[in-house]
Amino acid sequence: MSGAEDERLVELATVIHRDLAESRRAAIGSGRRDVTVEQAIRQAVAERASVLAEPTREELAERISRDTIGLGPLEDLLDDPDVEEVMVNGGGEVYVERSGRIEQADAAFTGEEELRNTIERILAPLGRRVDELSPMVDARLADGSRVNVIIPPLAVDGPVVSIRRFSMNRPGPEKLISTGTLTEAECERLADAIGAHRSLLISGGTGSGKTTLLNALATCSDPSGRGVTGEDAAELNLHQPHVVRLESRPASIEGRGEVTIRDLLRNSLRMRPDRIIIGEVRGPEALDLLTALNTGHDGALSTVHASSAEDALARIEVLSLMAGLGLPLDVIGVQLRRGIDLVCHISRQPDGSRKVTEIMEVGP
Repeated sequence: MSGAEDERLVELATVIHRDLAESRRAAIGSGRRDVTVEQAIRQAVAERASVLAEPTREELAERISRDTIGLGPLEDLLDDPDVEEVMVNGGGEVYVERSGRIEQADAAFTGEEELRNTIERILAPLGRRVDELSPMVDARLADGSRVNVIIPPLAVDGPVVSIRRFSMNRPGPEKLISTGTLTEAECERLADAIGAHRSLLISGGTGSGKTTLLNALATCSDPSGRGVTGEDAAELNLHQPHVVRLESRPASIEGRGEVTIRDLLRNSLRMRPDRIIIGEVRGPEALDLLTALNTGHDGALSTVHASSAEDALARIEVLSLMAGLGLPLDVIGVQLRRGIDLVCHISRQPDGSRKVTEIMEVGP
């Protein structure tokens, strides 16, 4: 299809969009709801684009349907099993991550209005919204994928969207060995530690594969034990038969109803857990985790953002200070080294692959 023909289709799509909006408002005003959106789209295309060939009309109807009730240019990308993450920048450019490498996608938004409409369709089923009063939102889609949206004035060049895909088929230890993420010896060492109910902290940067590694190693837990997970966005997909999954909740628009990871962690201690798994430690819940580890709830698993195994311990100390209890740093350090047994650091390599680069024993 030539550029001129494509521009003509875009113009027709805009006109039909306007017609659909007017007809839907009229139908709502009269109480009529007997025509589905897809039927209305095909009817409008037939009326407005009757001179076009049948294949072109079908393409136009699919484009309008995708932009009206689907996710617009993101629809095909989110259907691609090889896409790990989708990123939309303020100018409407779309980037994707495949096999750890970021590349620009062929898809793009025609303007900010189309992008904002897509954002609204993403958030509306989740009961969330983004506006000037609340210009940032972090949510979980129905398939478990995590979406983050930030809009102006915080995003200077226009709305920015990041969607991290969630795969139900998380790789196990054997898969990570075959891809070179860790060696058989490293896997055996970590599996033995988890089997012995030693606590493990996984560190790494953004997108380094911390959650994937945590999910794989958690399968080494005693299947008869009761595991309790706590996450900001439920990404862990454990295959043990006895697992309770908890997810935090942000405050409402009125500022009420917030449930933090710290709240979930405290509640999990009352749920008779054999193992506590925190998706990521990023705040004052670090102190609650250390307290749990030093009061009989050993064998916990968690992740933290850090650039090395040693830095991970320092970061846990800093996060523990955020609890505001005024504990001396040396006291927190003692709790830390008595509670955490191992730190495993994973990094993203220049070629996009992930690799365990350090396993450090922690001692008192």
